[in-house]
Amino acid sequence: MTTPVIRLAWHEEADNTIPLPQYATDGAAGADIRANLPPAIRTHGITLERMERRIVPTGLRMVIPFGYEVQLRPRSGLALDQGITLCNSPGTIDSDYRGPVGVLLVNLGDRPYSIGHGDRIAQLIVAPVARAAFAVSDLRSPTVRDAGGFGSTGLR
Repeated sequence: MTTPVIRLAWHEEADNTIPLPQYATDGAAGADIRANLPPAIRTHGITLERMERRIVPTGLRMVIPFGYEVQLRPRSGLALDQGITLCNSPGTIDSDYRGPVGVLLVNLGDRPYSIGHGDRIAQLIVAPVARAAFAVSDLRSPTVRDAGGFGSTGLR
């Protein structure tokens, strides 16, 4: 498999001393991405109140190769320990998007949570995209489950 190259550029107000996305271990599927706050709020950061959601800037713009997407996912430790997750998990960045990358965080925890400049806030996953063709059809191939929806396969 060819390794896709994600080209990155700093957004105009970004602090280019903040590390680029990086894998914490050799076996990590996701690269940690960090908050890169505008100069006016770098010293005091962002506080997410309970149930508040906000787009946290990363300072990055990226070029994703055609045929790939970048997914943003929660960091498991933040989700477990603080209740910080993504509203739209996974968040998708399409290969034709060239704007600034932000992470849509929500605080589902029981107390306010502060995000500092440079804090790791999410994971970035690079994934291939399969595209489908859609067509109307009268054909139907029944299955054991058939139209059974939520909970139809039971708990055990």
